Amino acid sequence: MRLSRYLIVPFLFSVIAVWAQPGALDLGQLMDVPVARTLAQGEFTAELRIYPNGGLLSSILIGLTDRFGLGVSYGGENIIGIGKPNMNPRPCVHVQYLIFDEQFLSPSVVIGFQSQGYGGFNKTFQRFAVKSKGFYAVASKNTAFLGGLGLHVGANYSFEYEDGDENVNAFIGCHKWINPELVVMCEYDAAINDNSDNAIGSGKGYLNAGVRWSFVQRFFIEFSWKNILENRDNVPGSSREVKLIYLAHL
Repeated sequence: MRLSRYLIVPFLFSVIAVWAQPGALDLGQLMDVPVARTLAQGEFTAELRIYPNGGLLSSILIGLTDRFGLGVSYGGENIIGIGKPNMNPRPCVHVQYLIFDEQFLSPSVVIGFQSQGYGGFNKTFQRFAVKSKGFYAVASKNTAFLGGLGLHVGANYSFEYEDGDENVNAFIGCHKWINPELVVMCEYDAAINDNSDNAIGSGKGYLNAGVRWSFVQRFFIEFSWKNILENRDNVPGSSREVKLIYLAHL
């Protein structure tokens, strides 16, 4: 009994140490949903997303301070293919600010604005196939338990509401490190703001899964399986995307 008393203290400290170690992502986003992480001052990411219908989307995000990031993106469909490209109507912006750092018992919290949606742009309803987040807030809790885990929960209000659906939306995501260069990810966008009579979504929400591999330092390639629940009546089936990401210092 006395021996167990001496053993329990170092055991508790080891548990605390494991939970206190970060298992955070290198980047501030899963596949489509943001996480509560900003780039360090002087860091930047350059990203190229390759998606169905010959789509390409390029973006850059710069850490202006350790808490404040600013980015821009632009792309369109049929860039790869035959015929005239169908470009998005305008460049989109991404602004993010880290309010709270992650602590032992509390998550990190980021607020931001992102006007970039994903998939093709619908000119009739002035929206992307997957609506942009608009104003959002997200909280993330990371741990080194089981090799590195992270949970991300957020809410957003999109300004793409020409379809008549102005509801506040919610999203959740998680990631699990397999080894120091390979991480698997899963996310669910409830798409509460995309289930009206004029909506593109059918009310199931968008479930995505993917894997991100850093095969050389600061360069990532990501493979994702999108819309697993087939949340579109008029466009059945899921899709596959590839993303190339470069992380560096200015």
